[in-house]
Amino acid sequence: MTTIVNSSTPTNDSKGYGFLIGVVAIIVFAILFIYFVLPAIRNTEPIQINVPAPQINMPDKVDVNIDQTK
Repeated sequence: MTTIVNSSTPTNDSKGYGFLIGVVAIIVFAILFIYFVLPAIRNTEPIQINVPAPQINMPDKVDVNIDQTK
């Protein structure tokens, strides 16, 4: 058997204003992204961490003579 659904026509027509507002919002977001975010990303530099080299005091001469005199 076939079921027939009779629905009434919508009485509230928004005339596409929601779609228009959505498109304008996306365009504004894209303009703000291009104007603010892209230059900030382009100007970032790598982080430089300066770790000082350890200072080791080495003697000029090392005596490796195993024959020790008393």
